[in-house]
Amino acid sequence: MTSPAPDAPARRAAVLLVGMSIGEAVRRDELLRTAASHRASIAFLQQADPSLSAELTRLADAGTGTVVVIGVRLAGSGPAQSWLRRIAAHWWRERAGHRPELLVATRLADSPDAIATVAAATRAVTGEEPGLTSAAWEEVTGHRHQVLVCRGPRCTAVGAEEALRALVRELTERGLGDDDVLVTQTGCQFPCNQAPVASVQPDDVWYGKVDPAVAGRIVTEHLAGGRPVESHRLPRHRKEPADHHDG
Repeated sequence: MTSPAPDAPARRAAVLLVGMSIGEAVRRDELLRTAASHRASIAFLQQADPSLSAELTRLADAGTGTVVVIGVRLAGSGPAQSWLRRIAAHWWRERAGHRPELLVATRLADSPDAIATVAAATRAVTGEEPGLTSAAWEEVTGHRHQVLVCRGPRCTAVGAEEALRALVRELTERGLGDDDVLVTQTGCQFPCNQAPVASVQPDDVWYGKVDPAVAGRIVTEHLAGGRPVESHRLPRHRKEPADHHDG
């Protein structure tokens, strides 16, 4: 009897690098170069394609036997490592047909150089992991403000990541959590010439040229003090709805 070749599809192993946030989505080329050096493929937990679920499906359909899943956080913020395991486990439970063994790294790689070290410590998905719902996530939070930080290509290129870090740091120092100010990273918000851009809702206040110093002022003067930072406030011309007449 002839034994199957060692590299038969069912026995192949794969490495999958997963961008954890929009920060990795906008640095896709860097993630691709890193993946190529590790003979890995890439996926994204959010805000870019392929999604983690889609890439796991592709690898499973190809007969991959084991997938080592490594979360990568090149940006300064993003969801915790536990979300990587939650999403991978959800896919594993829902998968029909061949399911590869999933080994999830126990911590995130914060730089390309850290990937080999991070890959050395993994834990297998069992299907018993927490699901995608929780009683704590049932209702909209009671936050007073939501700050939308643009992470489109131009804003990111001119320093949105640094401004975001400063914003979060100042909020943390003032003890303002998600129930006070909910910070959300977005795609392009359109006034690109004013990059980096951020907007504060429900106040309908838009800011341009938001560097770390301005981000700190937005927290202290606007979010905590109730006074918009006029020096960086952008004009907002709201279009009124057209009148509709019956008949």
